[in-house]
Amino acid sequence: MKFTIKQIEVFLATARHQNITHAANELSMSQSAASESLKTLEEQFNIKLFDRVGKKLQLNQLGNTVRQQAEVFLDHAKNLEDVLKSKNNHGNIKVGATLSIGNYLAVTILSDFRSAFPGANASLEVANTTEIAKRVAGFELDIGLIEGEVAHPDLDVIPWRDDELVVFCAPSHPYAKLKNLDDEALTKGEWVLRETGSGTRQAFDYAMHGLLSKLDITLELQHTEAIKRAVENGLGLGCLSKITLVDAFKRGTLVPLQVPQRDFHRKFYFILQKHKYRSAGITNWISLCMNYQLDK
Repeated sequence: MKFTIKQIEVFLATARHQNITHAANELSMSQSAASESLKTLEEQFNIKLFDRVGKKLQLNQLGNTVRQQAEVFLDHAKNLEDVLKSKNNHGNIKVGATLSIGNYLAVTILSDFRSAFPGANASLEVANTTEIAKRVAGFELDIGLIEGEVAHPDLDVIPWRDDELVVFCAPSHPYAKLKNLDDEALTKGEWVLRETGSGTRQAFDYAMHGLLSKLDITLELQHTEAIKRAVENGLGLGCLSKITLVDAFKRGTLVPLQVPQRDFHRKFYFILQKHKYRSAGITNWISLCMNYQLDK
């Protein structure tokens, strides 16, 4: 084999950052060592993997082809290393989750996972659906737990569990005493919603088809807790996953609103890189998720 795993790591890091210095920092190497590693890889095969544009290194057509194969190769190499070190049975895993799932489900599941596999190196990162899908597709995360549907040629999307969005307001809001909200009430209210690119916003937009252009969306926020606080303070109506609102409804700081003519049901999904090795960590994580009870 003419290339080394380190050369592949440098190549992939450079592809991600489009900058050799940033790639070197990620790999804890000197800039000169990273640059020499990439140069040697190209010279060994008499190829060019990047187009040099100023300080940027942009993947060319060959580089994109090599990147896909290199990501699969490095993923399998890392799993082989785990097996050789007898760590694979502990279930090492890097999980990505969207905000509602990450903050209200995945943290507890992670705790259960670490209890079940005390030697596991398990981590959790939280972001919106678009970002989690991007990182799983790029082999940066082993598995994603998402609220929205994604269509990506490199991703397997597997249904996990049912969920439901709930429209809500502050107890002092005029709508709090209404039995049901019709479409006219929905268009007259002010809304505090998640940002575009989030699974929650995707589901909300789908449920509100035909009304979106008429809605008064006054605030778009990236965090569920910020939305709840804004609604509690009378800034408008909110719409979030039911799992994020249980405690607030029990305390009476927020009030659920019935919108029977709109379908707010949706699903949570697992997403996996199609070419990624299904390690023991991934298998054990999915098993825990499938058996998880929210009200336990």
